[in-house]
Amino acid sequence: MAEFASPVAFDLAQRLPSPRLAGLIARITGYREIATGRFAQRQSAPLIVPLIISFGSPFLIALSRQPSAADRQSSFAAGLHAGPVYIESDGQAACVQVDFTPLGAYRFFGGAVTELVGRMVELDDVLGHEGHRLRERLGAVACWQRRFDLIEAFVLRRARHTPSPDVAFAYRRLARSAGAVSITALADEIGWSRKHLVGRFRTELGLAPKSLARMMRFHRASRLALDGSKLGWAGIAAESGYADQAHLAREFVEFAGEPPTAWARRQALTDRRLVHADDGLPDW
Repeated sequence: MAEFASPVAFDLAQRLPSPRLAGLIARITGYREIATGRFAQRQSAPLIVPLIISFGSPFLIALSRQPSAADRQSSFAAGLHAGPVYIESDGQAACVQVDFTPLGAYRFFGGAVTELVGRMVELDDVLGHEGHRLRERLGAVACWQRRFDLIEAFVLRRARHTPSPDVAFAYRRLARSAGAVSITALADEIGWSRKHLVGRFRTELGLAPKSLARMMRFHRASRLALDGSKLGWAGIAAESGYADQAHLAREFVEFAGEPPTAWARRQALTDRRLVHADDGLPDW
């Protein structure tokens, strides 16, 4: 599989959600590449449901494999995917990305979240004329801050669906434990059968609770490694709820597309100096 360098120059603007959007979205990001070339990135099984509105060259994106020319994606929504996401660009990509929480995705997309799982769906197909109009309005302004304001207002207007209280409770309980709670025990806690809990998770979140729990454990292990844990991989495995280091290594291959040591080397190449302030936003 061919490997290419990550983008060498880009503007990255991020805004955390306002209080009105707490629990609905995790963040809004503005991204613009400013150096031409052929670049590749790999994201590890994200625990978010992204909505991408593009203003530049389309990305090439594929799930759990290297993309081909047929994998051209412009503006789209994508559901949860329990595996790595491979992204290529030509140095002229520009977009706004809204990262919905799993519960927030149901509030925004409703039952359509099940149609997004493991897929990328074009903006017009998932949001219809409203999505097309949003793309036009965002493209008509150049200020990231103004674009973020428009996005927030749009999301609030459409977030009309309400997850069932039991599913919301179960998901938050699972998240607080970083996937460590037994699914059977979780079902017992809310008075459901395990089968019913699994079915309701798939209906409202898109994935079964066991898949989400595995992704949560992986993300906990990733955070420990990125935070400079002195535990070593065996200690990180134990702290994250894996049976042993070999178990952790298998999960990294599945969710990150590479063993933990290779993943760590690639993370070390990320240069945060490329992220800088602009347009007066303090948290870019």
